[in-house]
Amino acid sequence: MLSVMKKIFVGLLMFVGVLILFGSCTKDLLDKSPISSLPAEGFYENMDDARAGIYGIYNAVQGAFRINFAYWGEGRADNVKTTHSGDELNLIQNNLNDAMSSASWTNLYNIISRANYAIKYIPEIKNDGDASYKQQLVGQARALRALAYFYLVRVWGNVPLIVKPYTSRKQELFVKRTDQEKVLDQIEEDLKFAAEHCVKQFNNENDRIMFTQGAANALLTKVYMWRHKYEKAVQSSKLVMENDLYTLEPSIGDWSHIFTKGDSKESIFEVAYEDGQATNSLRVLYAIGADAIYTPSDKFKSSYEPGDRRIPYVYDTTEADPKAIWKFLGKGVSDESSAPSDHDIVLMRLSGIMLLRAEALAQVGGSDNINEALELLNTIRNRAGLPSFDNEGEAKAMYGDLESAILHERSIELCFEGYRWFDLVRTGRAISVMEPVNGLSNKENLVWPISKDALNKNPELTQNTFYQ
Repeated sequence: MLSVMKKIFVGLLMFVGVLILFGSCTKDLLDKSPISSLPAEGFYENMDDARAGIYGIYNAVQGAFRINFAYWGEGRADNVKTTHSGDELNLIQNNLNDAMSSASWTNLYNIISRANYAIKYIPEIKNDGDASYKQQLVGQARALRALAYFYLVRVWGNVPLIVKPYTSRKQELFVKRTDQEKVLDQIEEDLKFAAEHCVKQFNNENDRIMFTQGAANALLTKVYMWRHKYEKAVQSSKLVMENDLYTLEPSIGDWSHIFTKGDSKESIFEVAYEDGQATNSLRVLYAIGADAIYTPSDKFKSSYEPGDRRIPYVYDTTEADPKAIWKFLGKGVSDESSAPSDHDIVLMRLSGIMLLRAEALAQVGGSDNINEALELLNTIRNRAGLPSFDNEGEAKAMYGDLESAILHERSIELCFEGYRWFDLVRTGRAISVMEPVNGLSNKENLVWPISKDALNKNPELTQNTFYQ
């Protein structure tokens, strides 16, 4: 996939203290020589600089999610297994420690740092660009900051909340942790701003790889569900459902192309990668034929219903112990390369929001809401070749209750996309599901340990209680 935004990712943006280091820029939008060691205050002089600053935040997103999206969202859950040692085994066995790569939040705070500079300085640009366009760029920066903070609170709980860039030596460099509810409040505020000021669509491939109003509302729906604000999730998900930028792919073959080709009408937000520039670890995670990091667990293989058309696109069902997951590289892939992948990582898509809406409606209750929840659930099931639940009783008979039926559908529909662990935690099921697998039994163990590097650098930080 090629786009103006992807081309600009070759220009690496790095914030060091109060300095911004810029690499090369696209010939389409920018015609500037590489700039280095320039204070942020001096860099943001015109709208070309503003666009470069925003693209630099997306560049940081690439680095943060290239492999950790799977460690954070799948590595501690029940759908995967591994034959590897190290971090992967520690996560699955629930033996987390402060030296693991996934315990580091540095790359997420890199996103936040870049966003904070853009949020401060873009509105101050004089004599170039109208106010609404500046607000649109700031909306993207605030959405990306919210994305980073949403992962931070879900992975570590209470985290330092930093919403201003470092512009003076007088500022406090060592920041204490903030109660996660206050961080979540800031996330909501950022996303509401983004939903108001981001564009509805770019009318090009950037619709899937840059934040739009729909992407902001989709992420806001996920935040509301995490906070159990079900009525608000119903409202925000409705805005996503009514957005004509998104439609379900009609067939399972098309469903597969969401991941293997990208730029799907079902996709809401993807982390964009391109061969020769920024790449990710999808091959290493899932597709190396004899040595993939993660493969389907026995529990996952026994959990889906017979006749589910998705599964043969997920892994080789003819093997008792499949050695790879096909979902992201393609059905039948035989990939022995350890080279990085240029496939996009799909972080949000319509079917996921539909199932969250179904869950929110079921939680709110009432016959009309229950009927709509069933309709949404059945839409996803029917595409997979599974029969509808004619009523709530049928869902209860198979899965115990409607919420469990929806959660199970999310486990299958969104398998290995970085959702499962967070679904278990937010629904209060992580301990009951994972204790038989790896002995997880303490709520304080649901968060990760804070990296020892972060603790060594910041004397104001304290380790999460379970790991002290």
